[in-house]
Amino acid sequence: MLCRAGKFLEAKDVISSMPFDPGAAVWEALLAGCRTHGNVDLGIQAAERLIELMPQHDGSYVLLSNMYATAGRWNDAANTRKLMRDRGVRKEPGCSWVEVENKVHVFLVDDTMHPEVQAVYNYLNKLVAEMRRLGYVPDTKFVLHDIESDQKERVLSAHSEKFAVALALMRLPRGATVRVFKNLRICGDCHNAFKFMSKVVGREIIVRDAKRFHHFRDCECSCGDYW
Repeated sequence: MLCRAGKFLEAKDVISSMPFDPGAAVWEALLAGCRTHGNVDLGIQAAERLIELMPQHDGSYVLLSNMYATAGRWNDAANTRKLMRDRGVRKEPGCSWVEVENKVHVFLVDDTMHPEVQAVYNYLNKLVAEMRRLGYVPDTKFVLHDIESDQKERVLSAHSEKFAVALALMRLPRGATVRVFKNLRICGDCHNAFKFMSKVVGREIIVRDAKRFHHFRDCECSCGDYW
């Protein structure tokens, strides 16, 4: 909790006062908090300890790489990804799925295989236009690639959880609750987008990610934007 709140001095005091050696969960919490609040120097220290304890855990490298990318340190981010490849560590691909009419539809990021993907893209574009009128602005800091701003917005629109939610909104009966699952943590832009989306379509959107359930309704989320 201290790490998530950005209270790193207090968090370090807790870690140093532990009557045992901190485990991987402690260093992962510290690294995740550092990534959220941009504390790169302390995050590097946490990542080094975490990778020592779990050298084959993909999340350690991904968090470190993402932290570098958020700080604009693209060379360091690329070197971290290279270290993953050299050690044979593979990142779990993000995917989202939703059940519609007794059939499970699975989407990957930038999906081109689903037979209705073009219709989903078109529907998402219409939704985003309405969401922008309510104040939604794509948060491009969640695009962890060194590309132009307009390309970053295109990348954000192709996240798997957006595809799954859009398909459900298209195909489920009017007013029905949308229930989508994702194997990884939902990204910050998608989280914000679904708040606006719930307002535009006037129904509840539930997303179960790797951490918890998010209930989006009337431009708010049950997590209070703290997850």
